Amino acid sequence: MPHAIIESLDHDGRGVCHANGKVVFVDGALPGESVDYEVLRSKPRYETGETRKVRRASAFRVEPPCPLFGVCGGCSLQHVDPAAQPALKQRVLEDALRHLGNVTPGMVFPPIQGSPWGYRQRARLTARLVPSKGGLLIGFHQRRSSHVADMAECRILPPRVSRLVAPLRQLIAGLSIADRVPQVEIAVGDEAVAVVLRHIEPLDSRDLDCVRGFGQSHAVRMWLQPGRPDSAHPIDGADTGRLTYALPEFGLRLAYRPTDFTQVNAAMNRLLIRRALQLLAPGRGERIADLFCGLGNFSLPIASRGAEVVGVEGSAALVGRARENADDNGLGDRCTFYEANLFDATEDSLAAMGPFDKWLIDPPREGAIALVKAISDSGPSRIVYVSCNPATLARDAAVLVHQKGYRLQGAGIANMFPQTSHVESIALFSRV
Repeated sequence: MPHAIIESLDHDGRGVCHANGKVVFVDGALPGESVDYEVLRSKPRYETGETRKVRRASAFRVEPPCPLFGVCGGCSLQHVDPAAQPALKQRVLEDALRHLGNVTPGMVFPPIQGSPWGYRQRARLTARLVPSKGGLLIGFHQRRSSHVADMAECRILPPRVSRLVAPLRQLIAGLSIADRVPQVEIAVGDEAVAVVLRHIEPLDSRDLDCVRGFGQSHAVRMWLQPGRPDSAHPIDGADTGRLTYALPEFGLRLAYRPTDFTQVNAAMNRLLIRRALQLLAPGRGERIADLFCGLGNFSLPIASRGAEVVGVEGSAALVGRARENADDNGLGDRCTFYEANLFDATEDSLAAMGPFDKWLIDPPREGAIALVKAISDSGPSRIVYVSCNPATLARDAAVLVHQKGYRLQGAGIANMFPQTSHVESIALFSRV
């Protein structure tokens, strides 16, 4: 069995070392550790493996509290002291910027961090009827598998939501279409919890009564989703079902549907918005673009500081939600929202929106390569880039710095997903 000294951590939370001229990625190993590992896959340039014995443990290694750790794909860093996880993620970010983008931030921002447990206010669980394993299983997917990690609880969910897992199993198992309810989505607002049952066959009257009863007994709002996310609706239609979250620092409250995209960690989202506005420094009368604006999560705080905001988003439903949120918060006169595919952005399409003093970008994992390539010489003086993928941030940073004349003034992580290898980050670019 091969032996290795682990050098660093990659963006999937795997230990990285080198052996026989190859890069080796080892699950369950931490930087500085001496481990024996089993090779799972061997390619000409790299190998993947799994830790079988830790000969010399990292000072940051702890005993994972969840009995499903290593089986469930939801968490990958429970074997790391939560206090050490932000530093490891910061290293992942800096390595990506240096090795993939050939850029170095002028300063490293202090990590944004919060509670390591009970933070996840959005979750999508798989439900699957498997008679050979005792009936209905519910949980996240197993690591590197489409099988279900059968959960009884989950420590990264709020306790109230974690306690719903077992009753949800019982509810779905008792439906006439138990084998046709593949997914459960849970969304936690400030004042209510919504549970969305994805079903691919209609529920009969008894099923509907059971679902209503579950909602009443557990004080949650029950939704049904017979098709795509926009087909989701409250079970009886009368309740608008809107959830809300507050941004007290800005005097705002945003409404959303349980299938809308929102950040999973509300406390971290508030801190991330605070950091973003500190870096962006919106001024009264400035014209600022919020690109990939969603339902207005950053747009409205920016507008609350007196700037004129133009939000652009690819989802018509989210554009509508952003407009409603701006109006509901008395900011409709400072906000304009457009639907557009920003992955197809060109210099001409950006010019058609008029000049901007500053940009805030918050793209999905694919990043914003078309946008940054389309920036002209008259582009914004300052760009705040919120990223959920260090690799695409590094790629886009390379274009901004080496081709567009920006300086990477600083970058840092936001530990939005403790116990996982997910690296959320924020970076500030300014014209040299």
